[in-house]
Amino acid sequence: MATKATIFKSFLNIANMDSHYYNEHNLTIAQHPSETDLRLMVRVIAFVLNASEDLMFCKGIDEDNEPDLWEKDYGDDITLWIDLGQPDEKRIKKACGRAEKVIIYTYQEGMADAWYKSMEKVIKRFKNLTVIHLDINGDIEALAQRGMNLQCNITDNELTLISDDKSVIITKKDRN
Repeated sequence: MATKATIFKSFLNIANMDSHYYNEHNLTIAQHPSETDLRLMVRVIAFVLNASEDLMFCKGIDEDNEPDLWEKDYGDDITLWIDLGQPDEKRIKKACGRAEKVIIYTYQEGMADAWYKSMEKVIKRFKNLTVIHLDINGDIEALAQRGMNLQCNITDNELTLISDDKSVIITKKDRN
């Protein structure tokens, strides 16, 4: 975990009607001092959308050789590499060379559009790469609490996060 990281405990009750995955996860998430609440919550969203028993948070911001999340098989090979934001060409190449499947989640519309346009040719070269934009409808940062208890419902490529009296809807938009 990162030096002077803020620790978040999160209980996720996931009901994914699209992939028929239904499970609960107790997570400990380290927020790097330079990481915003928005980015932290996008990491949680990425976990929910790809949830499995083997999916793990990585050092992310603190480590260039690791993604934000990954899933490894029993042979320690990376089956899924998940990055957030707008990685550069070198990082995309590294991820696609090391992992069976790579997903990049973008989440800030204006910056994401400009990045995608500039990287479109690079992105199309890799068959194991998927870019997904997350359209967040609601105050996602209000859900970022040191102790989170979230109900996560997914249906028709739409994720609803519910915490007490707050809810946020996230729509996935495949870019490629």
